[in-house]
Amino acid sequence: MPKKRHRTKYSKPQSTAPASLSSTGSNNNGALLLTGHKKNVHYFPPSESRSVNQLLESLRRVGINNSPHRSSPLAVHPTVPPDIRNILQLPETPAPRPRRPVRRDASGRRLPPGPAAPRSWVEPSAPVRRRRSRRGQTAAFALTPLPCGYDYLPAKGSLMDMALRRLASDWEFQKEYCQQYLYDLPTHIRMLLVRYVTLYHRDGVFISDLRAILLPPPPDPEDQEELAIEEEDPSSVNENFNHLDLTGSCGRSLTLRELSDLLSRPPPEAAELPDSWDAADEKAGPAIPAAVSVPRPLLLKLTHLSLALDPDTPASSISWRHLLTFASQHQNLTHLSLAFWPEPNLTPNAKYSSVVSDDGRIVQYGGTGAYSHTLDDDWSEAVMILSRLSRSLYELEYLDLTGCASWSPALWTREDHDTVDWVRHWGKMTTVLLCPGYELPDDDLSLGDMIDYRQLLNNRRTLERHVRSARAGQGRIFTVESNTKVPEWYLAELLFVHTQAS
Repeated sequence: MPKKRHRTKYSKPQSTAPASLSSTGSNNNGALLLTGHKKNVHYFPPSESRSVNQLLESLRRVGINNSPHRSSPLAVHPTVPPDIRNILQLPETPAPRPRRPVRRDASGRRLPPGPAAPRSWVEPSAPVRRRRSRRGQTAAFALTPLPCGYDYLPAKGSLMDMALRRLASDWEFQKEYCQQYLYDLPTHIRMLLVRYVTLYHRDGVFISDLRAILLPPPPDPEDQEELAIEEEDPSSVNENFNHLDLTGSCGRSLTLRELSDLLSRPPPEAAELPDSWDAADEKAGPAIPAAVSVPRPLLLKLTHLSLALDPDTPASSISWRHLLTFASQHQNLTHLSLAFWPEPNLTPNAKYSSVVSDDGRIVQYGGTGAYSHTLDDDWSEAVMILSRLSRSLYELEYLDLTGCASWSPALWTREDHDTVDWVRHWGKMTTVLLCPGYELPDDDLSLGDMIDYRQLLNNRRTLERHVRSARAGQGRIFTVESNTKVPEWYLAELLFVHTQAS
């Protein structure tokens, strides 16, 4: 019985061109190939049979030849010696195309290939402004960042600015989630990170935050035993960390004692030394350590430090004693901000305290009393503290004393043998920023605000004249900046009007 043959539903397409492409109608004398343009008509002889691949290739060739945006291939001209070219009267070899000019920055360094960086990534940002209340009115407190502290400051709204601000606003989660990667960030990014956490985190910077940024994370004991990795000294990693902005955090979420303990890095526990050299020679005696490693500060090149306070910070949370200790350990500071610091006082809690002496007299307990500056004109303790500070920070060039106009007379007053030496100790000082720290309203000026502004301008002029006369034209040029928008003549006129009205 013969087997049934099943016909396939789908068959292989034919390899030759269909009759509709090889001929038009009943005319078999030739084949016309239309390419979509009236001028591009090709005629093939009837004896030539073309496959589909050949037809597609010819269509591609026709499309390339008729493309209006086709770039002409580079012409390769053979090079001939000049003498032979003159004999054969050959044309000159065309010169090669000029290369693109090398892009360089302002300092002459060659930039990497590719498009230039957006302007928002390069432009510096504006000074930081905060708003606080003073005398029942809303005033804007301007805290100017220290100059030349960062390689660059991201502009407001740039990609770096948005990323750092988002990281700082969610810092509690990011510090825990990214604790293994914060220490490995570039140094300039970590400096900016401390600044953004200080400004945009609701609680400021804590000592644990600085440890997470400046110190390596604790290693895993299992991984350390398997890989036997020797960790690099944090002082070497933070060698270029020269700017530390703690604006508003000092006295609120961070103390100077904690900061000093972190940056000084106390030495490790040394081995116990023997009582005598003879005991060291005995086999049972303890061995003398060959060398004891001297610890280095965590930030070797710290030059810019901002300890600016929040205007609402209580004076009892700030210690000038700790500042003097900190200054003796970091004598290479060149820019320092003490904005809104209270008057120099070693015993601020004893300002209103008094004791009774043996002869029955009431004696002031601390060095500065309630009426020392106003009635007695006694600046002895403030001058002594500032004199000690100047002897420690002899490299200082820039000092920000915004909001410190109330105790600025201690900068030029001489009490007994204590005075601030602007020639030897602070001979490198070039700029002192003596600003009020708030902006007066343009429409309504109270008498107290006008008196404060007038006194500030007088203190600025007195300090500048005192330092310039002490240096006697030698050394560096010294200026005192106030950044006051209200001119002095306007204040004098307003004071005169208020006096006449009263």
